[in-house]
Amino acid sequence: MKTFFSFCIAILVIPSLLVAQTGKVFDNLTFKSKILNMDRKYSVYLPSDYEISNRSYPVLYLLHGSGDNQSSWIQFGEVNTIADKAIAEGKSAAMIIVMIDATTGRSGYFNTLRGDYRYEDFFFQEFIPYIEKTYRIHAEKQFRAISGNSLGGWGTMIYALHHPEMFAAACPLSAYIRVPKVNSGNTPADISLRRNTAHLFWIPADTIGISASQIDQYENQLDAFYLIENMPDSQKSQVRWYFDCGDDDFLYEGNAMLHIALRKKEIPHEYRIRDGGHGWKYWREALPEVLNFVTQGFHRN
Repeated sequence: MKTFFSFCIAILVIPSLLVAQTGKVFDNLTFKSKILNMDRKYSVYLPSDYEISNRSYPVLYLLHGSGDNQSSWIQFGEVNTIADKAIAEGKSAAMIIVMIDATTGRSGYFNTLRGDYRYEDFFFQEFIPYIEKTYRIHAEKQFRAISGNSLGGWGTMIYALHHPEMFAAACPLSAYIRVPKVNSGNTPADISLRRNTAHLFWIPADTIGISASQIDQYENQLDAFYLIENMPDSQKSQVRWYFDCGDDDFLYEGNAMLHIALRKKEIPHEYRIRDGGHGWKYWREALPEVLNFVTQGFHRN
């Protein structure tokens, strides 16, 4: 009878424990941006003990790729399941994960050349301060990290290069990276190639009134190789870098060359090549490593 009673208690308690270990995701939340003059949707993953504790948490900003939105890392990336498992196994700190929509009306994570769409300004001047006031977050660099896939990988990389004072770690996954030119890149043909392959959403088709030097200066600020080559020594160790790209990914060349550029510049980083292509299966497998990597930095600090 005692054994049967203990069994019944276990049946009741174990599901409760499992539920207690499950974080919560809040999707389709809305933030009103004055800079963009529009609403922006975002999603948040809160660890399982968030609502029963009073402590503050580190934060990971997780950017999506082209054509996706704030729900993609939830729907396709299974971020809540992966984070729950990593936290339960002790491979990840309990952290808040924030996903923002960068595909509302216009696509991209950067300011446009004309300044008529200032997404990067919005992200740093409005969105991060709002998130870190709304949720119990350690609002210091050493507890803040950023990651993203594909176009979001490019955003991750450029954000951390532009704002090394903001992030303890940056983890671009299968990042869009323009392959650098072999020559000096100063010929008209090189400049034309750069404009045709790098501008994506941020340089207007109509460039009347915009000089070639303005375009070059603008593109240099979105060029990881340019930013790395011109990085001051004092910045080299400000951010912990983790790069990951599949061996079958069509973006493999740019990521491999970025690794070489970082090595030559003696910038500390981790670089991983795993079996896989450019898709959610690969990014789901990468996310636990990202969580573990940023956690090491949180604990170190």
